[in-house]
Amino acid sequence: MSAIVAIVGRPNVGKSTFFNRLIQRREAIVDAISGVTRDRHYGKSDWNGKEFSLIDTGGYVVGSDDIFEKEIDKQVELAIDEADAIIFMVDVESGVTGMDEDVAKLLRRIDKPVFLTVNKVDNAKRAADAVEFYALGLGEYYTLSSINGSGTGELLDDLVKVLPEKEMETDDLPRFAVVGRPNAGKSSFINALIGEERYIVTDIAGTTRDSIDTKYNRFGFEFNLVDTAGIRRKAKVKEDLEFYSVMRSVRAIEHCDVCLLLFDATRGFDGQVENIFWLAQRNNKGIVILVNKWDLVGDKETHTMKQYTQKIKQAMEPFTDVPILFISVLTKQRIFKAIETAVEVYKNRSKRIPTRKLNDVMLPIIQNTPPPAYKGKYVKIKFITQLPTPFPQFAFFCNLPQYVRDPYKRFLENKLREHFVFTGVPMSIFMRKK
Repeated sequence: MSAIVAIVGRPNVGKSTFFNRLIQRREAIVDAISGVTRDRHYGKSDWNGKEFSLIDTGGYVVGSDDIFEKEIDKQVELAIDEADAIIFMVDVESGVTGMDEDVAKLLRRIDKPVFLTVNKVDNAKRAADAVEFYALGLGEYYTLSSINGSGTGELLDDLVKVLPEKEMETDDLPRFAVVGRPNAGKSSFINALIGEERYIVTDIAGTTRDSIDTKYNRFGFEFNLVDTAGIRRKAKVKEDLEFYSVMRSVRAIEHCDVCLLLFDATRGFDGQVENIFWLAQRNNKGIVILVNKWDLVGDKETHTMKQYTQKIKQAMEPFTDVPILFISVLTKQRIFKAIETAVEVYKNRSKRIPTRKLNDVMLPIIQNTPPPAYKGKYVKIKFITQLPTPFPQFAFFCNLPQYVRDPYKRFLENKLREHFVFTGVPMSIFMRKK
């Protein structure tokens, strides 16, 4: 599980540019994942071999300036609560503002590492101007330019030194995490499964104090059930913040094998639920989608369930091979089916296809539908193997890997799914030089 670093600061100081620079450098190398890159404010980065999760709080603030003030206070408080280290970004062009002083006041009270970072410093005069940020009372500062990247190295060198080491897993039982927005019914779902009021259930969002693990045995299969319903919501933070939900889920998702993404049918598969879905997909976790409170959805005709499923699948494109179950925690309808499905997805995720079988099935398909010629060059795929990783990754060896485009990789992925059943599991396909 990697450490979490939050980037905080008022609007327009360059947080998002800096965030994009850090995650793209890595994405370009590591994440050749087919499909659409979505708008997101969470990413992974690494430096000197140490991996960490990065959260850009700026992406979650929308509204006018006075709303900004309130939102930023809330975000900084949440970041302080949840992150292992904080990058506090200010801007040399505007100098120290009242809003910067407010954020600094919050940050001076905490005992977590805070890196005061002065952005837009791209010449000697600006470097000299940065001196005024000593007034914020946070000690030394870093100067950088997030547009051209100068100065980033020193900041990251010091940042990774203070990040905690990865926690060792205490047991190697599979972990199933129940994730979703606050108030979707996650704790009630676990209570219904365990048959005891193990968690306090109230209808105030965020009453779960801690991410609690429960050993659970069913269908002859033992695993840990992780509840993440709302860990430690500050009394001051009344609103249902998307940022907060995502922050919560990051920890749980990175730490599990299968995510049970539970949401309230009456609220729909909205942007926040979608964010959590993409979070799980990008972390290559197994996913089961649970539509809770289906009994509360009014005027259901015969097609409603089908239409609802279609709508969810549209939002998940191109990764639609995911089980969707309609449940009611209150009446215990299909809740055990949910666990049974999660067990199947876990098995799919750890499935190994023998190389010979893989080639016997896939090579004829590729011969019938070869990759389209590109710039007059023909790609010949000779051999396929599954890589020895915890989730399905396949290497296709060919003469011109650079000419195989994403649509063809998706075609290959669909064929693999069709023949070998990887329902609920993200998959990566790599083209390698033979």
